[in-house]
Amino acid sequence: MRVLYSSLLVVVMFFVSCGTGKKEDDRETSSKGTINISVDESFKPVIEEQLSVHHASFPNTTIHVSYKSEAACLRDLQSDSTRMIIVAKGLNEKEEDQYKNNLGFKPTYGILAYDAVVVIVNRQSKDSVFTIAQLKDILSGKNKITAVMDGKNATSTVRYLQDSILRGTPLGSNVVAAEGSEKVLDVVSNNPDLIGFIGLSWIGDSYDLKQQAYLKKIRTALIECVKCEEKELYAKPSQASLAYGEYPLARPLYYILKENSAGVGTGFMNFMSLERGQLIFRRSFLVPAKMGFNTRKGEIREK
Repeated sequence: MRVLYSSLLVVVMFFVSCGTGKKEDDRETSSKGTINISVDESFKPVIEEQLSVHHASFPNTTIHVSYKSEAACLRDLQSDSTRMIIVAKGLNEKEEDQYKNNLGFKPTYGILAYDAVVVIVNRQSKDSVFTIAQLKDILSGKNKITAVMDGKNATSTVRYLQDSILRGTPLGSNVVAAEGSEKVLDVVSNNPDLIGFIGLSWIGDSYDLKQQAYLKKIRTALIECVKCEEKELYAKPSQASLAYGEYPLARPLYYILKENSAGVGTGFMNFMSLERGQLIFRRSFLVPAKMGFNTRKGEIREK
């Protein structure tokens, strides 16, 4: 009996020791792993919020982010090290086919929210109301006022304005490049003779203390509502004016994801597409694209 008991004890100890030596599954999942992503710099404030909440919710994920121009993000997507990009455009059919030939599958992409290109002027500036024709004159150089961009050749802001306003007309020599959106805010804050162009999330969040400080020095301009039935109506960039189509310089915020299995990129995309992520876009005063939230028309009076 003692011999049998001893044998059983040895067997149990063997299986216990084998169990404690088992390695953890290190395969990547949507809630565990590390990836690199590239993000259009004009979306930095809202994506920083998304990443902060996502990392707090999924502590076993690590998402390394690089903020750069739209063209640089699209180049990054072609490398093996970048899994996802967030930019202001999707892929066309030719681009989809190129990725399918290189990867064996097509990247997925979709619209997460709607942003705006905001026209900003100094508080001391005489002009803060513009028609689309006036903006075209400024951007083409017909009007010689200096226009400051978040880059000159490769940013989504420049591309959007070239496509939607200039429509083939080249940028004028009066259009100058700053080193990013925050620099545009700094330059316009200190000069009443300039006009700047930036993304809404850099200046649209009235709860952000840094943005509140900028709003004491600059104003967001009123832009002609081209879709309004009533003529000579102008709109400021806001969640409501974007949702109702009143502000004309609206643009989408896309994700482009290069995963053919459910990894961290898929998890982050799902997070931004579902309620919490969509609420973060709403809280940042962008218009969520994946979920509908109740909106009411209101009136804003200038102080």
